[in-house]
Amino acid sequence: MSTWIDTHCHLDAPEFARDRTAVRERAKAAGVGHCVLPAVEVGNFQAVRELAHQHGDSYALGIHPLCTAGASEGDLQALDEALAEFGDDPRLVAVGEIGLDLFVPGLDFDRQEFFYREQLRLALKHGLPVIVHVRKSADQLLKHLRRLPVKGIAHAFNGSEQQASAFVELGFKLGFGGNVTYDRAQQIQRLAAALPLSAIVMETDSPDIPPHWLYRTAQERADGSAQGRNEPAELPRIASMLALLRGIGTDELKDMAARNSEDALPKLSVLLKDQAAER
Repeated sequence: MSTWIDTHCHLDAPEFARDRTAVRERAKAAGVGHCVLPAVEVGNFQAVRELAHQHGDSYALGIHPLCTAGASEGDLQALDEALAEFGDDPRLVAVGEIGLDLFVPGLDFDRQEFFYREQLRLALKHGLPVIVHVRKSADQLLKHLRRLPVKGIAHAFNGSEQQASAFVELGFKLGFGGNVTYDRAQQIQRLAAALPLSAIVMETDSPDIPPHWLYRTAQERADGSAQGRNEPAELPRIASMLALLRGIGTDELKDMAARNSEDALPKLSVLLKDQAAER
């Protein structure tokens, strides 16, 4: 029997500092048997690797577009060296989180693009898929993927149906999480319902992108109501809403999403088989 896989969880984030182990145990109790922990900068490479080994999960190494302002070419060399050093580690499954962000104001796009392109080249060099940050940047991401043909996951996908199809044609899976639970997210819901089931993987992006039942408006927060922290234990409930959109059972979605995750991140297959054997 398959397990829920959270293909994008920042378990190393400071929001989890108080109760990180309990967070992961709650996820396991909820049926989330595996989490993929992407790095965002060189400074947290060691943290995601150690957490993946501690909890039986997997990890990715990369430089997030929002971290490129403080990154240097030396960081790319450090990434190259880390990918070589840990290339035989079965828990290193991807280069990520990398990509482009055209939503946050004030970022240097040329600098983002340089780091994105160079990290795609490193993924090709080391034979790894990528986990790609997509925010108002699908066309620009696709341009480089057509030139540097790697596969992987388009994380928290929120582009158009045409852009989604282009990613799928290039061999990508599309990540869906808490954003699919909002009534106002009609474009994302349409995509989640219409895409081939073979294109979908599940994620939480914990502690970010809380599902609607954890979200608080700005006014509610100003009135003292704390926004609930997203965590991987929320994945099955998020997935149940996606399954409802598609008119399928949650077990069918779980099985297919697990297969899709293994297809996108091939090194997961061995890890999941070992985990199943231990249960």
